[in-house]
Amino acid sequence: MFKRKNTISSAIPLIASVQDIHWSRTHILSLASQIILLIIGLFIATNMIINMGERRLQEDWAGQRYSELQTVASLASDKMSFLQFRTQTFANGELLRQYLSSPSEEQKQKLFQSWDSLTKHIPELLGLALYDPQGKLKFATSSNFEGLTLPPKLLKGRSAMGGGEIFSSDMAFIPIDGKLEPYIFQLAWLENPDQSINGYLVTYNSVTRLLDTIKPAFFNPNSPLLLLDHQSFLYAGANQSNPLTNMPDTLGASLKQTHPELWQSMAMNNFGQYHSKNSTFVYLKVELTGQNETKREYFFLSYIRHQDIATRFEQWTIVLVIASIFIALLGVGLIVFRYRYLMERKARHNSIRLSNGLFNTELSYAITNDSGRILGINESAANSLHYQLKTLTDRSLQRVLNLTDDKFNEITNILYEKQCWSGCIGLDDDNHQINIHIHRESLSPSEHYWIVVFNDISELVASRQLAFLNQLLSDGAIAAALTDAQGKMISCNHCFDGLMKLHGDHQLDIVALLGHEISNVWGNILTQVTLQGEWQGQVSPFEESRFNKNLKVTINGHLSLEGDIEYLIFTVETNAPAPMHSPEIMSSKSNMVMRMVDLENHFNNTSENIKFSSSLMVMDINPEGIFNNMGDISQLEKRQQDIETQLLIDLPPSYQLAHLQLGKLVLFLPKTDATHTHLFAIKTLQNLASHQLDEGINIGIAGYLEKQSLEQYLANADVALKRAKQSGDQNICQAFTRTSTFDFGNTSMY
Repeated sequence: MFKRKNTISSAIPLIASVQDIHWSRTHILSLASQIILLIIGLFIATNMIINMGERRLQEDWAGQRYSELQTVASLASDKMSFLQFRTQTFANGELLRQYLSSPSEEQKQKLFQSWDSLTKHIPELLGLALYDPQGKLKFATSSNFEGLTLPPKLLKGRSAMGGGEIFSSDMAFIPIDGKLEPYIFQLAWLENPDQSINGYLVTYNSVTRLLDTIKPAFFNPNSPLLLLDHQSFLYAGANQSNPLTNMPDTLGASLKQTHPELWQSMAMNNFGQYHSKNSTFVYLKVELTGQNETKREYFFLSYIRHQDIATRFEQWTIVLVIASIFIALLGVGLIVFRYRYLMERKARHNSIRLSNGLFNTELSYAITNDSGRILGINESAANSLHYQLKTLTDRSLQRVLNLTDDKFNEITNILYEKQCWSGCIGLDDDNHQINIHIHRESLSPSEHYWIVVFNDISELVASRQLAFLNQLLSDGAIAAALTDAQGKMISCNHCFDGLMKLHGDHQLDIVALLGHEISNVWGNILTQVTLQGEWQGQVSPFEESRFNKNLKVTINGHLSLEGDIEYLIFTVETNAPAPMHSPEIMSSKSNMVMRMVDLENHFNNTSENIKFSSSLMVMDINPEGIFNNMGDISQLEKRQQDIETQLLIDLPPSYQLAHLQLGKLVLFLPKTDATHTHLFAIKTLQNLASHQLDEGINIGIAGYLEKQSLEQYLANADVALKRAKQSGDQNICQAFTRTSTFDFGNTSMY
């Protein structure tokens, strides 16, 4: 898109891309975004100016049209007053008085000729008619009015009007020559000297002709002028040259039906403007006729299309668009030249500030901008990071070092505050360690860059790790070995090497080295080490074993921060006592003391048949009055640990031992009844007595009831335990046990 051009005149060759001008993706995106924002801003501004200009023309037109409507309304009102005066003049005419005083055919013809002359010379006068005192038509100048009758309320005696007053009717329609003609009739009372009614003179005046005599002189002839009554019916302004789709175009049509929103605005106001999406309306309410009895109001309405206004404003629109394009081109050129100038100035400063010999060293260097994007890096640094040199330019230091956003933000904040940062970062799963020193330097008060120094310390970290592993081994006379979480031996001391006769061969599996006794319970060992941190047990010599004495094995775990086992430390002692039973019986912790959660899961997953033939034994091992304060808790824990050890030695494989709480143990005994469980409890107390551990121990036994939860099971056993404590001379008590016995075959319980 942009051709790269070097404008820096220097005899020294460029040693880093930061010293030259180059259009990075960030620069291109920034330049493009500014140009786009400029174009969008000019487009919005031009559109707003055009819309404001068109709206101003709409307002100017509306103001001018409203003035025209006021003029027409005022002249129409004056014209109606003149029509009343003219009707009164006709009523007082000499020919009419002579005809009324002495009616004859000759007088009638003279009167007809006079009226005919009047209708021909007065455009808005449609005709005249004479009615008798009873309201019956005597004669009229046109047959179109022969069917019209006077309103009964105007006859003498039914109206308060008379004398010299003139009545003006509401607008109405009459067909003349096949066309509807809106008209207003005016009535004058013809009275005798004694004020009795001698007849009525009626003049008929055309509304459209009346407006036509006013409109050309005071109203724009190209603009529509509509006259509507108070019920929105059209009386003038039909046959518009290009009417709107929602405007009435025929006499008698209702604006309320075609444009209800406009009519609602007109009905609520005496005058105003109404702006729709495509047009602007101006309206004015006026009273053309008025008497004491009736108030007659009408509306003058005019409108203009917005498209017509846009057409009038088209020339200015073209001028504004051309001006906007010209301004946009100037703005784009200014932005491009400004970017070019800033980049050249930045490159010039960088060439001055950067040393030519910066990268001519075996040290690993890199230069980044103030946001951590790499501008230049030498070969040594690329090798330290295990990247190719050409792939690192313009990349983010955060992505190259695989740093999280939080860690990188922390480094950035320290640089902004202290101008330097040092730290060690692990690459490739921490097997590749890089020591990094970053210094923040300034090109100008507003421009900064980072100098990054890399030191590969992977070998040093490996040496430290090896030293750490060696520290985990005891240098004493006790045999010790270090393995990983799977039991693969990593290292051992000389005592362990001599005991197992390894002769320096440490690439062995310690689980296989100690025999199947460890292998069978390896999963339980890992679980106990994870939960308690330690496992102890005894192993006996076996066929092809490398030792010939009983061994006491202690396994300690080194856990990670997540709680997973990383390393295992085996400590082996040769002074362990011989096993009490078979030499192949596992150590004192071959079985594991379960948590209550694990026991509950085991109980829930046990079938109902096995539960029904089971017993539950709760053992209280806290002697009354011996462990009664916080200082004795450690003694109670030690005593409970010793009792657990003795219980696990003789515990049948199917029985489950679990912690209930400090000082209480729970045993779940499947395939037992009350007798077997009681005998097992007696045997357990005898075994503990032989090791001086039976003091203060009480045992409660309960049998399983149908559809019983472990919580209910424990509650029943706790009832039996309370009875055992209350008896005084009896350490074992049963509650809720079954009366029947079961045949359990050759199951070994003791």
